[in-house]
Amino acid sequence: MMSLPFYQRHHDHYDRAYRHKALQSTVSQYQKESKSKSAVYAQGSAAYARGSAAYRHASAADFSLDSSAAYSHGSSAHNLESAAYSYGSTAYDHAAVQSKRSAAYSLESEALSKSSAAYSHGSESINKLAAAYRLGSETYGLGLKDSNLMIEDQSYKMSPKAKRAKQTLVSEDKENEAVDYSVPIFTGREVNISGITDTEEERIKESAAYVAKRNLFATGEGVSVSKVAKSVSEEEHHEKKSRKVAIRESAERVALKKTLEDTQAFHKKLNQDKLLHPPEFVIKPRSHTIWEKQNVKFHCTVAGWPAPRVTWYKNNVPIDVQAHPGKYTIENRYGLHSLEISTCDFDDIAQYRASAMNVKGEISAYASLVVKRYKGEIDASYLHAGTFSMPLSLGVTPHGFASRFEIKFVDKFEVTFGREGETMSLGCTVVISPDIKRFKPDIEWYRNGVLITPSKWVQMHWSGERASLTLTHANKEDEGLYTLRVVMGEYYEEYSGYVFVRDADAEIPGAPGAPLDVQCLDANKDYVIVSWKQPAVDGGNPILGYFIDRCEVGTTHWTQCNETPVKFARFPVTGLIEGRSYIFRVRAVNKAGVSLPSRVSEPVAALDPADRARLRSHPSAPWTGQIIVTEEEPAEGVVPGPPTDLQVIEATKNYVVLSWKPPGQRGHEGIMYFVEKCIAGTEDWQRVNTEIPVKSPRFAVFDLSEGKSYCFRVRCCNSAGIGEPSEATEATVVDDKLDIPKPPGRIMPTRNTDTSVVVTWTESPDAKELVGYYIESSVVGSGHWEPCNNNPVKGTRFICHGLVNGEKYIFRVRAVNAAGLSEFSQDSEPIEVQAAIAAPSPPYDITVLESVRDSMVLGWKQPKATGGTEITGYYVNYREVIGGVPGKWMEANIKAVSERAYRIENLKENMVYQFQVAAANLAGVGTPSLPSKPFKCEEWTIAVPGPPHDVTYTEVRKDSLVLLWKEPVYTGRSPIAGYYVDMKETEANEEHWRSVNEKPLQKKFLKIAGLTEGVSYVFRVRATNQAGVGRPSDTTDPVVAETRPGTKEVVVNVDDDGVISLNFECDQMSPNSKFVWSKNYEPIEDDSRLDIDSKGGKSKAVFKDLGEDDLGIYSCVVTDTDGVSSGYTIDEEEMKRLLALSHEHKFPTIPLASELAVEILEKGEVRFWLQAEKLSGNAKANFVFNDKEIFNGEKYKMKVDQHTGLVEMIMDKLEDKDEGTYTFQLQDGKATNQSSLVLIGDVFKKLRDEAEFQRKEWHRKQGPHFVEQLGWEVTDECNVMLKCKVANIKKETHIVWYKDDREIMVDEEHDFKDGVCTLLISEFSKKDTGIYEVILKDDRGKDISELKLTDKAFADLMNEVCRRIALSATDLKIQSTAEGIRLYSFVTYYVEDLRVGWVHNDTQIRFTDRVKTGVTGEQIWLQINEPTPQDKGKYTMELFDGKTGHKKTVDLSGQAFDEAFAEFQRLKQAAIAEKNRARVLGGLPDVVTIQEGKALNLSCTVWGDPTPEVSWLKNEKSFVSDANCILRFESGKNVSFTISAVSTLDSGKYSLVVKNKYGTETSDVTVSVFIPEEEQEKNNEDKKTKA
Repeated sequence: MMSLPFYQRHHDHYDRAYRHKALQSTVSQYQKESKSKSAVYAQGSAAYARGSAAYRHASAADFSLDSSAAYSHGSSAHNLESAAYSYGSTAYDHAAVQSKRSAAYSLESEALSKSSAAYSHGSESINKLAAAYRLGSETYGLGLKDSNLMIEDQSYKMSPKAKRAKQTLVSEDKENEAVDYSVPIFTGREVNISGITDTEEERIKESAAYVAKRNLFATGEGVSVSKVAKSVSEEEHHEKKSRKVAIRESAERVALKKTLEDTQAFHKKLNQDKLLHPPEFVIKPRSHTIWEKQNVKFHCTVAGWPAPRVTWYKNNVPIDVQAHPGKYTIENRYGLHSLEISTCDFDDIAQYRASAMNVKGEISAYASLVVKRYKGEIDASYLHAGTFSMPLSLGVTPHGFASRFEIKFVDKFEVTFGREGETMSLGCTVVISPDIKRFKPDIEWYRNGVLITPSKWVQMHWSGERASLTLTHANKEDEGLYTLRVVMGEYYEEYSGYVFVRDADAEIPGAPGAPLDVQCLDANKDYVIVSWKQPAVDGGNPILGYFIDRCEVGTTHWTQCNETPVKFARFPVTGLIEGRSYIFRVRAVNKAGVSLPSRVSEPVAALDPADRARLRSHPSAPWTGQIIVTEEEPAEGVVPGPPTDLQVIEATKNYVVLSWKPPGQRGHEGIMYFVEKCIAGTEDWQRVNTEIPVKSPRFAVFDLSEGKSYCFRVRCCNSAGIGEPSEATEATVVDDKLDIPKPPGRIMPTRNTDTSVVVTWTESPDAKELVGYYIESSVVGSGHWEPCNNNPVKGTRFICHGLVNGEKYIFRVRAVNAAGLSEFSQDSEPIEVQAAIAAPSPPYDITVLESVRDSMVLGWKQPKATGGTEITGYYVNYREVIGGVPGKWMEANIKAVSERAYRIENLKENMVYQFQVAAANLAGVGTPSLPSKPFKCEEWTIAVPGPPHDVTYTEVRKDSLVLLWKEPVYTGRSPIAGYYVDMKETEANEEHWRSVNEKPLQKKFLKIAGLTEGVSYVFRVRATNQAGVGRPSDTTDPVVAETRPGTKEVVVNVDDDGVISLNFECDQMSPNSKFVWSKNYEPIEDDSRLDIDSKGGKSKAVFKDLGEDDLGIYSCVVTDTDGVSSGYTIDEEEMKRLLALSHEHKFPTIPLASELAVEILEKGEVRFWLQAEKLSGNAKANFVFNDKEIFNGEKYKMKVDQHTGLVEMIMDKLEDKDEGTYTFQLQDGKATNQSSLVLIGDVFKKLRDEAEFQRKEWHRKQGPHFVEQLGWEVTDECNVMLKCKVANIKKETHIVWYKDDREIMVDEEHDFKDGVCTLLISEFSKKDTGIYEVILKDDRGKDISELKLTDKAFADLMNEVCRRIALSATDLKIQSTAEGIRLYSFVTYYVEDLRVGWVHNDTQIRFTDRVKTGVTGEQIWLQINEPTPQDKGKYTMELFDGKTGHKKTVDLSGQAFDEAFAEFQRLKQAAIAEKNRARVLGGLPDVVTIQEGKALNLSCTVWGDPTPEVSWLKNEKSFVSDANCILRFESGKNVSFTISAVSTLDSGKYSLVVKNKYGTETSDVTVSVFIPEEEQEKNNEDKKTKA
């Protein structure tokens, strides 16, 4: 439910003292209106009034039933109003009835008795009246054709009583009982209700009806009336007599009882805060989608007190039932409201709104209606009222039905300019309403009316909201008018914009532009005609011709097809290979060079047309770019006959193209052709293609003599022979048959927009095969022509875009065909580029601002398009609307009115009128607006003011705007006390209106801040007076909060003479634009305080004497622009600032950027200086020392730089006598200033000493010197590097390093790279402490730099070294050993100054024999011997560098400890085994060489625990002691091997094997026994002897 603006909550029923006057006036008006009703209605009202009076004492029930019978068949809502004070459809008539009822109940009893008697005598007339109502009398003016509709569809109105009575029915068996009979409210179909507008006027009348009822209850004289629904059939079963009897017996009792009950209930709820509550929708209307010609019904249920009045809207326009008889039916049954629309069509597609309103507030609910039509034919019998049935054979697809959608284009692409080779993109946001998800639009793009399909050159994208088209590589072929078409079923909308593509920059200056639109025509087996369009740009020299290149598809090799340029824009290319595909391109040439190539053509296959058609209709495989053609061997040889229909289809200066048809007699094999020529008149035939026969029935003949006549004939040939020749052609002259067109004529430029001109011309006379036209433009007087289009346009009209506003142009046109370009036409008349003037568009939003008995004041909004010039006035027409039928239009004013509000006189009271307004400017009167909704001419008597009007906005920025309005024409019963401004986002619902200001505004403008950038808003204004808040103005047009590019603001300026002015510039002016200044948004009429001067795009408002009378907001608006405006506020503070600035300009001082200062220069010179912000060329300075002027000379060097404002004085040396005060005096025209500096005492001495030091430093720097003194840094490798920076070095300069006065020998000479000298000290430690010096020297002098690395300096360096070492430490690792578990980390290197600590579970470790730490090389470790479970936990190694601690942590618990402990156990056992295993400790050699017969003694020591077992092997076999070899094992450790006399048999490998439970070890020894030579010889001889 909507929360009303706070100011409405304070004016529910307006002022109590004023209320009765308003009520009295309203009731009086209602009484007058009721008299003007029809005669039948008047009689019914009078009869009922008499019946109401008689009701208190006598036969009220009888009357009520009779009246019920009479009125139940009536057909007017006025019957309902006069029968009971039903709170219903129109507040006017209902309130009138209430007042009459109140008056009737207050009559004296004597009058009531007379009325009762009168009624009893007049019952017959009442019965007749009831019969007349049953017949649906036409005199009542309801417009119903069938009164029986009242019986079929009854609508009831609840009376606005404080408490509803229980509904009861009188039945036939209870007619003689005393019952609580409720007087029924007579019902009828409300087909006569007009469209009720949401006006404050009706709210006060509705309130008046409520007050009348409330006063009735307060006096205790009221009677509660409830409604009883009774069907006609039930009423017909009751006899009149029985009803009268029942009523007479119970009427008095019912009246008294009901009066008491309702009066008590009323007093209980008299507190209006508890009695009243705003409307709310219990059930909201829902959206519908139906078929065309169906009926649809929207339902909603509304609660609230007083009973809300519901108004139905279509697209925010109230629905007028009278204006569309039979179309709409609005009903209300006990708070259930409905809107029925009959026979729906596409015009009924809209958003419908139900607005419920009472004195407590207003709320709205929305629903949409979509009407669809099936594309196919559907029998009309399928469509019924409210239902639809469709045969099962009819399928439903997303595009099977056509609906009318509203399609809008937002963020549209404009006229676009590009260049060849660039990527261009066109885009447009599409908004479709209603948004139906299953209905998706078809997005189509067209170029010059031809549908575009995606290709490598064009890409399209649709995101669901935005359509875009991208030209990936723009060419001139892409130039043209692009159209985006959005199709929804059978309905579509289009948007178009032109795209211009200019030539790319030529590779050769002066070369022509590239040709365009290369196409392949008449392709055949070995021949194709290539055509193209000539470029618009010739590079300043005539085009000599064109080169044609071809490339076989699938390759990148281009071959030039012609040796000499051809001028004709078609060329036959021969010599193609049948079955292969080719692409072509064309280049233009002039004397400057060859152009860039054109875009390549589409691929074309060298095929016979019949083969190509067959392949297209029956493709057998995907296209590969090449077709292999084979020919069948002929079954038998048949000599072909002559070709037929030989003709010359094209003749130029360069070639002649022949065409013919194959012969009918040609056999089954393929045929080829020979072409022959002869000079006309001779029979000397020469074969043209002597080497290669032609396969295609086309041939281009070259090498012909220009101007001569030739005849041609063709012969066919195949394997059987050469056939007879064809008939010869007519004599053909070798010349261009197609002439270059003549230039167009009558070039007429006309205005279009501020950057474009429409150019028209007459066609070139006798032009043949015209390709199009090129248009060129030139700024008058420049002599430079630019092409307006780069793709020839057809037709005789073209819009030239991209022109400069305000410049004068001339235009010329030339025609193009294949033969070439025509001469240029004559230049057009000059035309200045300005927007064309047209009649304005229609005004809109016509509303009534005031209404009296015979006149009405209308208001409207300015046309959205002014036609390029200011609007001079408006014309108003009006017409009468009688019974929903409009009459003829009549003129309301002969002379145009300048304001957007006009009073129309001499109207008829209570007549309904429609209005239309037309705007006029210099171009004429524009199209009239659409007819307004009907307005009734009647006296407004509401107390609150009418709506403000002419609500506009200006100064729109990204977060604010200024809203302006005019006061209401109708001010109500008291003066206007102020205004309230409401706002909401454009797309938000009505309940989102919110107030901008809490207190009423006295002014008629408001700057609204706090807007959100990019959001669209609408605004409205309400006026308030003592009675309350009036109805709102019409909402403004939507406005987007944005600061447009190029937006400028009003700038305040104070010139050199102190003149204060406001300045505003605009670069978007049209020729008719004007600067309009206003103060507090009212036109400035008093020019005694302000002079305004506007020239070109600048305007200045100059204050004559700025004072308090000039305080306010100054705004400047530029007319005939897109809302260019800006404002500037001058308040008291700003006024004081401007006056102070003006005074400063009138009596100026030279502003100083800096005061007088002193500095020491490099050579020890002293510089005094100051800087002014600005100095002119006439500025001068005086220099004063101790009140005496000093001048430029040997001691003082003075300078004034007017460009920079710098004033300086330089002294070569500062001496004791220079102590004192220095002053610089400046003068620039009439502006002066001075600045002083005092140099005495310590300040002077410090400056002098510094100057002396700088002088010495300068002398030092004349030789090699140190820029940066010797310092140190620690490298990433934790080494120490001593470094210094030197300057003024040359090749002969030497550098020497010293430590403690001892020279440090350096391995290589320093090269002074980058001016940095370094000395690297590796693994820095305490031994490196000392004093380091470095000396630079050469023939110019020397410089020394010293670095002390002792005490604190050494400690600081070691801290940094330790810090780097600590940072280099690796993460702690866990290692198991035979002794225990070791934790360790590696560092770059270790120094003693790096303190190492270990922590176990946050406790410092005390080192013992079992737990100890140490350093081995670069490894820092912690050894835990014989670890136990208590050793589990987190271990932290802390490295302290002297300042900061660095920690490395490892967790030795859980799995990590278990794995490490297991590994320790394994290593420990392995160590024990290794220690105690059996082994040979030594004594056995590897090889023993011994002479035969000698004794061999080998011994060794073995060890093992337990004592090992000893065994010997010889040649891998077991070997035991014997008489020859004695083996001993003594004392468990000594092993001996003895052979007393060795022989050759003892040679071999001996192995000693020792073994115990921990292991086995084998020691091998090889014994080699040799025989001496003498014995060997002797043995050999003995063997021979024996042998």
